[in-house]
Amino acid sequence: MNTEKRTAIYSTLREGMPAPTTELNYKNPFELLIAVILSAQATDISVNKATDRLYPVACTPEAILALGVDGLKPYIRTIGLFNSKAENIIKTCRILIEKHHSEVPRSRDELEALPGVGRKTANVILNTAFGEPTIAVDTHIFRVANRTGLAKGKTPLEVEKRLTKLTPDEFKLDAHHWLILHGRYVCKARTPLCGECPIIEWCEYKKKASA
Repeated sequence: MNTEKRTAIYSTLREGMPAPTTELNYKNPFELLIAVILSAQATDISVNKATDRLYPVACTPEAILALGVDGLKPYIRTIGLFNSKAENIIKTCRILIEKHHSEVPRSRDELEALPGVGRKTANVILNTAFGEPTIAVDTHIFRVANRTGLAKGKTPLEVEKRLTKLTPDEFKLDAHHWLILHGRYVCKARTPLCGECPIIEWCEYKKKASA
C-alpha cells in the first residue's frame, strides 16, 4: 500500500470521526491509567461499569491505596483477572505517591515501570492523556492494520513500528482511535461489515475476498 492510499484511508476515517477519543470514562490521567489497566482482556463497557462504582468512592492514588487490595476487589470483581489487577493497581498507586508526587508520569520508561502497565497501556496514556502521537496496537488495530494492508506485521510491536513509520504525520495523533473504533464496529474479527465500510475502496482484504 502506498502513501496515497494510506492518506485516503485516514482522510476518510477522519471525515467520519473528526474528533475520535477513547470510550473509557475518565476525568484525568490517573483515572484513565486505572481504566486502561482494568481494560486488559475486558470490554470498555465492563470497565466503565466498574469505574462508575469505584471513582465516586476513590479516584486518587491515595484514596485507592487506602482501600487496599481487599477493599478494591469488590468494585472490580466483574472484570476478568480482577485479583491480579487489584494487586497491580494498589502497587501502582503506591509508586505514584512515593516516586511521582501522585501524578501520572509522562515518559514511556516511567509508565512501563508501573505494575500492570505494558507498552500498549503506556502508548494509550501518552496519546490520550498527554497528546503524544503514539499508536497503541490492540487486537482490533492489529487486525485492521493487517487486513487492510495499512501496516502488516506478525506481532503487535511490528505493526506498531510500521504504523508509526508509515502513517502520515497529520494523522498520527488520532490514528489509534480511528483504527480501534473501525475495528470494533466495522472491521470485526469474524464478520467484517464490508458493505458498510467507508474505506473498502482501498482495502486489500476486499481484493482477496473477491479474487
